[in-house]
Order: sequence, then structure tokens, then C-alpha cells
Amino acid sequence: MKQLTCIIIEDEPLALLRTKEYVEQVPFLHLLQTYNSALKALPALQEQNVDLLFLDIQMEGLTGIQLLQALPQPPLVIFTTAYEAFALKAFELEVVDYLLKPFSFERFLSAVLKVRKRMQSTPQPTPAYLFFKTAWRLEKVDLGDILFIEGARDYRKICCTKDKLLTPETFIELEERLPASLFCRVHKSFIVSLSRIDAVEGDRILIGKERIPVSDTYRATFYKALL
Repeated sequence: MKQLTCIIIEDEPLALLRTKEYVEQVPFLHLLQTYNSALKALPALQEQNVDLLFLDIQMEGLTGIQLLQALPQPPLVIFTTAYEAFALKAFELEVVDYLLKPFSFERFLSAVLKVRKRMQSTPQPTPAYLFFKTAWRLEKVDLGDILFIEGARDYRKICCTKDKLLTPETFIELEERLPASLFCRVHKSFIVSLSRIDAVEGDRILIGKERIPVSDTYRATFYKALL
């Protein structure tokens, strides 16, 4: 796939530098420019072909939300903010993801992989099964049998209705392969099957007898997928 052109708009120098460093580590991202205010970036967004915008929310002069609402055909957007309170508004605006500062490179990469999926022009049918790497072979697993996936030191434990298996695949690799319509990352150590959730109590997901935590980092994305 071609590189995705992107712009960073961030008024905190250290946060801007961190996001820029993260972008430069991802081979399929091409950084066009960085700006410390939404007003300064407005001409570039109107004149250049921009695929992705990393956008802070609370800025002087023009907020990130106001900028997004002002653009007739905005690019795909990932909000980068220190404020959780804007999450609902962000998803009303159909942003791809909502990163709470300070966010890790793993969380950043998870967000940009969602962008890459959305940019793919031909929708792919949802598979009924996937093959997962184990220590000795590739194991076929029906996606409908998966309850959740849990981090287990150097492995990820795929917990199914009848058995479990360990895979060395990372959470980032699993997120890229698993259908986003069926599975959701809810914590740095957990991915859940949305159809297998029995209930949600506060910050805990109930799947059978298991109680799985929902972290602040993934809460907004989880509720968007759930509702």
C-alpha cells in the first residue's frame, strides 16, 4: 500500500516531538509538516492532499474540534489529547481513534493500523477462522469460538470455549489480523470478542466467570465498538 501523508497539529512542544518521532518509525507514514496551531495549518489542509491528521484538541485560537468541523472534506483524524471528556464528541465526528496523552508507541501504532485498514478500498469479507502461530505449528481457530485474548509474558493466550493456545504473535499483529467488527482491544493485556460479552459492570467486562478490565486508554474505542 502507498504511504499515507500526514500532518501533526500540536501546541505542546514535547508532545509534538514525541508524535513526530512515532510517525518517523512507521514505514507507511509520510510526514508532510507539523504545526503548533490549527489556524496555521488551515491553508495546508485546504491546499494539500492529506490522508491523516494527528490533531490536538485544546489549542488557542481554534480548537481541534472547531478545525475539524470547519473542513468540508477533512482527512482521517486521530485526536491526541490530555482530556478524556471530549471522547464522545470525537466519535460523533467519526475520528478514527482517540489517544490520551501520554500514549505509548504501541498504542500509537494500534491507531494508525486502524487508519490503514480504513484506507483499503476493497472491503474484505469477515473470515470464519484464522491460523495462529504456536510453538510448533499453525493452529486453525474458529473466530466464533474465541472468548478473549490475554497477555501471558512473551506470549498471548487465546482463550476459546473449549481450550486455550499460546501464540508468540504480538497484540499489534493480532489487532491487524482480527476483524475489527468482531474483536476489540480493551486493555494493554486484553482483546475481547464483542459477541461473547455477557455484561459490562463499571470498568469490568464479564465473559462467563472472567472479569476483564477496561483501561482508560481503550475505554472510548471499546464503547464505540459496543454501542
